[in-house]
Amino acid sequence: MARFWACVAGAGFFLAFLVLHSRFCGFRLPPHLHFAFKISWRAEEILYRLDVDWPMYSEYFTGATFCVAVDSLNGLVYVAQRGDNISKVLVFTEDGYFLRAWNYTVDTPHGIFAASTLHEQSIWITDVGSGSYGHTIKKYNSFGDLVQVLGTPGKKGTGLNPLQFDNPAELYVEDTGDIYIVDGDGGLNNRLIKLSQDYMILWLHGENGTGPAKFNIPHSVTVDSAGRVWVADRGNKRLQVFDKDSGEWLGAWNNCFTEEGPSSVRFTPDGKYLIAAQLRLSRLLVAAAPPVGSIGRCSVISTIQLADQVSPHLLDVSAKTGAIYVAEIGAKQVQKFVPMNSSFSSFGSYVSLPEDVSRGSWDSQNRG
Repeated sequence: MARFWACVAGAGFFLAFLVLHSRFCGFRLPPHLHFAFKISWRAEEILYRLDVDWPMYSEYFTGATFCVAVDSLNGLVYVAQRGDNISKVLVFTEDGYFLRAWNYTVDTPHGIFAASTLHEQSIWITDVGSGSYGHTIKKYNSFGDLVQVLGTPGKKGTGLNPLQFDNPAELYVEDTGDIYIVDGDGGLNNRLIKLSQDYMILWLHGENGTGPAKFNIPHSVTVDSAGRVWVADRGNKRLQVFDKDSGEWLGAWNNCFTEEGPSSVRFTPDGKYLIAAQLRLSRLLVAAAPPVGSIGRCSVISTIQLADQVSPHLLDVSAKTGAIYVAEIGAKQVQKFVPMNSSFSSFGSYVSLPEDVSRGSWDSQNRG
């Protein structure tokens, strides 16, 4: 046995010697000895765990779940799904109990946002349908009563007066009432629009292209604690960043998205980390948020690898618990990931979920 381990140690030493020699002395290994030699110092720390008990009864998911929004103030989770003769909006508690459903004036939901204050609970839905309520952004109260419609119902377009949308993807509403809209999901427009609380246009970036402040399928938008607007520019495989007051372009992240662009973007409650979804890779990225005054480059802290063809479309993060809720159009479900008690590692981690998590396959007709 001692001779065996001595041989193993000797072989390891010899291989390491060959690698170092070829690296520093210009020596090339013979073709038949080519091999991959890699030492990884990356810590395998799990940052999130799947809450397998959320929701209590998954049978309420009867369509393709495109989006999810968390009302942390009231402990509610809103899920919007597509399909015929089904409830388009489902309401759960953050603990997973089903409360109610509604379907009024919702045609084909794409994005959803919960904008609740001490004085008002409101739910905003972007509708990309072709019916009488399509190509609009609609505001509801928590019971599904229609309160406000932005855009020209049933008519797609590029106009600003009156305001028109074409496949509006998502929106973000600040506590001040200011609204940030990304329009659209493969339609005529590739725009980022900021509206005031009385729905006046404050600033706009709107042109198809690859340069700064141009877009190719702007798909998700959020605002960080430093007053920066982050846009998931999915077709250009990058995140673009703007000043929320002036609309000035601040920079972009593209080094993290060489394989596929981000489909969704949100921040953790402490503002330290950015969560991005990659739909076709069925993956979530956790990146370090840049300091104030600097955009820098994207640095991935952790990844959450979902099962094949789960297809995470849009996600939201609870401001109270930090839990991530992911709307998965391939699996036709929403999953909840809860932060672990341990602190974030500076090296990164990898969470692998079992293949049977997915309860559906990708539907090519359900374009994200």
